[in-house]
Amino acid sequence: MSYYLYKKDNFLRSMATKFIQIHPKDNVLAALTDLTAGTNIEHEGSALTLTTDTQAKHKFTIENLKVGDDIVMYGTLVGKATKPIAKGETITTENIVHASLEYGVGGVKEKWEAPDVSKWKGKTFNGYHRADGKVGTANYWLVIPMVFCENRNVEVMKSALLKSLGYHMTTDFIVDTETLVENYKNGASGEELVNLDIIKTPEDIKQNRTFPNVDGIKFLTHEGGCGGFRLDSETLCNLFAGYITNPNVAGATILSLGCQNAEVRIVEERINKLDPNFSKPLYILEQQKSKSERHFIEDAVKKTFLGLIEANKTERKPAPISKLVLGLECGGSDGFSGISANPALGHASDLLVALGATTVLSEFPELNGVEQELINRCETEASAKKFTALMDTYSARAVALGSAFADNPSPGNIKDGLITDAIKSAGAAKKGGTSPVTDVLDYTEPVNKKGLNLLCTPGNDVESTTGLAGSGCNVIAFTTGLGTPTGNPITPVVKMSSNDALAKRMKDIIDFNTGGVITGEATIESKGEELLEYIIEVASGEKAPAAVRLGQEDFIPWKRGLSL
Repeated sequence: MSYYLYKKDNFLRSMATKFIQIHPKDNVLAALTDLTAGTNIEHEGSALTLTTDTQAKHKFTIENLKVGDDIVMYGTLVGKATKPIAKGETITTENIVHASLEYGVGGVKEKWEAPDVSKWKGKTFNGYHRADGKVGTANYWLVIPMVFCENRNVEVMKSALLKSLGYHMTTDFIVDTETLVENYKNGASGEELVNLDIIKTPEDIKQNRTFPNVDGIKFLTHEGGCGGFRLDSETLCNLFAGYITNPNVAGATILSLGCQNAEVRIVEERINKLDPNFSKPLYILEQQKSKSERHFIEDAVKKTFLGLIEANKTERKPAPISKLVLGLECGGSDGFSGISANPALGHASDLLVALGATTVLSEFPELNGVEQELINRCETEASAKKFTALMDTYSARAVALGSAFADNPSPGNIKDGLITDAIKSAGAAKKGGTSPVTDVLDYTEPVNKKGLNLLCTPGNDVESTTGLAGSGCNVIAFTTGLGTPTGNPITPVVKMSSNDALAKRMKDIIDFNTGGVITGEATIESKGEELLEYIIEVASGEKAPAAVRLGQEDFIPWKRGLSL
């Protein structure tokens, strides 16, 4: 017997042990374990025999299909048959091709039934309260180069500040090269050097921070700011302003060369627009006006030190859950992502929305095929039209450059069961739960409305997480089925596994495992609730996600030339 994972977009608790039909309309079943040709399957009172081996995470048909017939999964069109496909045959890139439904403003809206959140009523997290009313889950100081020409100076500042102020590159471990040098000078042989233990564990690392209330100093090096398209430089400036006004940031030091396209003026104007009463410490230095590089760096270090003194005066205090702004991200997805991790995160999103908080769903190429559902969930016609326009424009630009949303699945995605973009998208969209869409944002636009927001970003993991932080997210939840070390400089990234095998194999980078949904040992609801509790602990500084501990601080702005 099989069980539906979804029924009218609500989650059921039952799971099959070997396969699952995700939606009643689906004409394919998803294998939860490896199945061999000849296996007899009983489904909804009828029997079928597998005609091919089907690996876990892949899908097989429950009816005979002709060329051109629809492939339906998650209750929506995800592909078309390119060859006759027998009942019980595995679908692959050899016998189906990407296809998705048309969409338009004016669909049928359904009333949202919010989940019961009574047990979280009145619950708080300990965060950093800012003058604009926002609350940070961390307290960082930023050092920002306006242009790639300043990257070297930023690196000099990094070497001057981090170790001397008690900050290490990672808190999980450090490589003690000094021990190697000392033993080499004392005449140790090559074999003796190889056998030395030079990894220091958290118990060995003394975090004697000069400023205990400052969680770190983050350096946003990049390859932009001049040359290329002016639009990319303006986008970079908007990102910088978004990062500086993000509640996880206490203040910033900006290094400008002076002649670059990414002008300081643009950043200042954007900051004033985002926060007219901006009051965080902000130091701007221009190298072309300095006496020398030495004086330039010296001045930057001294002013940063003064800023850190101010930042250290802020301490964690209780804040309502409604102050959380959770980014919803995925990367290295597999065929289980849309069955376990993504819907579990979606349930946590619904819980947060019901508690008056904000969640942000990004990666527009991975919403291809579910546009109509999201349009129907938009609270206003203006938001629905904006989402449609952004999707149309993005898709058209991709086609103009010789690509398309259909090219989005990576080789790893395809190998693990996501063989069309529509299959990938239908599962990826489950991160957004079922709540109404309160606002639609273009890249670098700030989050201003509570509830579920849609943010236009690429499917590229780092460009997307970079955008989520730039729009104001103070926590990011990141689902993965294959594993990825992606993190962010200012926003803690919680890495979620879709399956037990990944959680065990890459336990050093995985924070939360939803594999129990696949094995039937847990439900989507139970994992969503458990995840919410973990997010609250992260927001309070009680738990440090692996990406934070390991210093995974990726910052890649989206260049609108095109990135998928």
